[in-house]
Amino acid sequence: MEFAPRITRLPRPYDPEQGAEARALVPGLVAELADLIDGAAGCSPYLATLIAQEADWLPVALNDPEGAVSDVFADLPMVAPDQLAEALRKAKRQVALITGLADLAGVWPLEMVTQVLTDFADLSVDLSLKSTIGAEIKRGKLPGMTPDDVPTAGGMVVLAMGKMGAGELNYSSDIDLICLFDETRFDPDEYHEARASFVRATRRMSSMLSDRAAGGYVFRTDLRLRPDPAVTPVCMAMAGAEAYYESLGRTWERAAYIKARPCAGDLVAGQRFLDTLRPFVWRKHLDFAAIEDAHNMRLRIREHKGLGGRLNLQGHNMKLGQGGIREIEFFTQTRQIIAGGRDVDLRVRGTVEGLGKLAEKGWIPSDAARLLTDHYRHHREVEHRLQMLRDAQTHSLPTSDDEFDRLAAFMGTETDALKADLRGRLREVHDVIEQFFAPEAGETTGAVHEGLDDDVIRRWPSYPALRSARAVQIFNRLKPDILSRLANTAHPNEALMAFDGFLAGLPAGVQVFSLFEANPHLIDLLVDIVGTAPALAGYLSQNAGVFDAVIGGDFFAPWPGCAALEAALKDHLEGETDYERKLDAARRWRKEWHFRIGVHHLRGLIGADDAGGQYADLAGAVIAGVWPEVVAHFAEKHGLPPGRGAVVLGMGSLGARKLNAGSDLDLIVIYDAAGVDQSEGRRPLLSRLYYARLTQAMITALTAPMAEGRLYEVDMRLRPSGNQGPVATGWASFQEYQRNDAWVWEHLALTRARVITGPDDLAKEVEAFRVALLAEKGDPARVLIEVAEMRERIAAAKRPEGPWDTKLGPGRQQEIELLAQAGSLMGGGAKRDVAAGLAAGVAIGWLDDADRTALSRAYGLCWQVLQAARLLSDKPLDPEQLGAGGAGFVLRETGHDSLEALLEALEAETGAAAEIIDRALARQPRGC
Repeated sequence: MEFAPRITRLPRPYDPEQGAEARALVPGLVAELADLIDGAAGCSPYLATLIAQEADWLPVALNDPEGAVSDVFADLPMVAPDQLAEALRKAKRQVALITGLADLAGVWPLEMVTQVLTDFADLSVDLSLKSTIGAEIKRGKLPGMTPDDVPTAGGMVVLAMGKMGAGELNYSSDIDLICLFDETRFDPDEYHEARASFVRATRRMSSMLSDRAAGGYVFRTDLRLRPDPAVTPVCMAMAGAEAYYESLGRTWERAAYIKARPCAGDLVAGQRFLDTLRPFVWRKHLDFAAIEDAHNMRLRIREHKGLGGRLNLQGHNMKLGQGGIREIEFFTQTRQIIAGGRDVDLRVRGTVEGLGKLAEKGWIPSDAARLLTDHYRHHREVEHRLQMLRDAQTHSLPTSDDEFDRLAAFMGTETDALKADLRGRLREVHDVIEQFFAPEAGETTGAVHEGLDDDVIRRWPSYPALRSARAVQIFNRLKPDILSRLANTAHPNEALMAFDGFLAGLPAGVQVFSLFEANPHLIDLLVDIVGTAPALAGYLSQNAGVFDAVIGGDFFAPWPGCAALEAALKDHLEGETDYERKLDAARRWRKEWHFRIGVHHLRGLIGADDAGGQYADLAGAVIAGVWPEVVAHFAEKHGLPPGRGAVVLGMGSLGARKLNAGSDLDLIVIYDAAGVDQSEGRRPLLSRLYYARLTQAMITALTAPMAEGRLYEVDMRLRPSGNQGPVATGWASFQEYQRNDAWVWEHLALTRARVITGPDDLAKEVEAFRVALLAEKGDPARVLIEVAEMRERIAAAKRPEGPWDTKLGPGRQQEIELLAQAGSLMGGGAKRDVAAGLAAGVAIGWLDDADRTALSRAYGLCWQVLQAARLLSDKPLDPEQLGAGGAGFVLRETGHDSLEALLEALEAETGAAAEIIDRALARQPRGC
């Protein structure tokens, strides 16, 4: 595409004589192109030199700049190794000239300019590397390698870092490279010889690129970003680099690897290495501690370079100085590091692209992203102009008026306007960045707030979370705000004691305190929790990572439902390749959603019934997500499940979709081997043994207490024959047992059974069988006798833990559920909830409407109290330990004015329910 019609701006010649000389070297150009040559050469001695050197090539290049660059790139791989260095230098002159002119004229946008420069750097590094590796192989110095190994550089890869990695090279950039080799391609006794060969090749590659000759140079190369460059060779084994990053890697190195990419040599091995570093770069939790690391790095750079103090445009460093390019890059990379472990969309290399993604995903304000993007692009253009002037890797504005006039002319503007624009942009960037990295800190010392127990506060420095100086420093900035919020609660010292419990339980403080400092609204949430539910605060001490979910953007959004949860967990697990990591990812994911439900309930956004359904949805999603992973892992050794597979049934409260915060899961596994005797795998198993061990693997996955905690406690006692039966039941055996051998209590349990996951066809058959069986097995005479006996056995075996135990005791939750199950069974109903069971009892003439109303009212009150109690503690309510915040939550949930009134209503409602149950179990339904 022709150059001239696309010109949108022109520099003014600062030195008209120099411009005219260059213009005369390239005759026959249209006016716009002649003016461009005049202005470019008249401002930049370097461009004037390039125009003189490439005067014959330039008219062709200007006719089709994109095609000219492509031709340069295409010709280079054909050059003989002994002529490569000179060919690269000539190509650099041509690429530098055409990109400079295209940039000055506005023909190419900034991104294209930087990408062309980066593409040329990639090609130059790749060709020079293969040339030097080829020479090593030809001399027999790289053990075991032949000329066929040159395309992959014998297992060596060059990682492009910094601006080159991001496709953002500026006009006179040096290139930051890390050189590694894949040590697994060599026998152990060849390692040292191979490393020495790679080191030689690396040094020669670097020399080929950076040595100056009559024709200039290609790129200055910097190999110092590798691990511990003072003591390590210029080319390292991948295993050694990986070990360094895992044990000693620092935040700035994590940030550097955001932009890293393989650019030359064995690209596959290079990408494999970057994949192994993913957990190092992208942490599983939100990493707000990175803010202070980056801020400290900024301060060290300023101090080292002498860039502190007031803004002065004379000699101001556009890269490292106040409001400069590095500030924007630090801001972007730090935000990416904070959240990129959780949000893979943020894992992009480019600064502008990174700002866009951060705004799109809600991690930074859109107006801040737009402002920083605009200023970043302008800063980079100024940087390019500074470097084009004399091909110097400079980032500093001129120190003299004459040079400022030259720069203004080069940018097609006036000096005063340029200075005013630069000053405004630098200040705006500085203000945004400073607010992020160093927000105004509160007092760090001073008197304790009135009304708070000074003795409690004095013991905080002895806690594990405050054992590091860095943690103390951050906490001291937070402390005044925390104390102020605690002092403003309804019962300050209760809240203080609960916060004290949270702080005492924290194993470490830097990450959590950094999270609070960057997100002050989380302190409000924590104070709310510690003032209401100290047990939940204790849980947070050990699982502070769940706070990540609060700032993820949709924490307070409407409940998504089970299907959406299943899809979300499936996507989450697909990001992990290792089985144990998948399970840990599931544990973290479950904890965050479990915490969300609890917070919503605590804050009155949902009631007891909604909470019960949401806890059940979450459990169902976890089972549905983990089961396929367990099956796949098990199948690696023993083969795919024989026959039709297996379904997992949720029983009890899970089946009825009525879980509480501390519920375990009642499960049954039913399989259908369909006549297949054994699995087909490396270690085949008989079908019965296969499914028994598969079920045990599932139980282990759900219950094993690992570093991320456990998913759930599991109870398998509701399977046929209870603890005496196999953990997995064959489909045919299950049907036979339920028809001919099952006890009434097992049929009662089936009234709440629900298939959670498994093959659709088998799931439908199980549900159809359940419905048909319940319609057959509801003989009232038998059911009522068994239910009455069960009630007596439960009462004898499980005593209530006082008047606030709403689960056990006459007329309380368990008895009403039992009665409802009896109603469902005798009425042949397939619905699983208590309301449906009581309605069935009314339909068969066993209960009347008044009975149903009274039982429903008692059950609802028991359920509300139980849900609240399980959120606050793992025991029944204890008014002596409840605290004012907890009491307020319980009373709000139940609609009562005082605990005394609540207890009175509870005893009255459950007493009436107990009498109804007594009468119901003593009579037959109408017509029986």
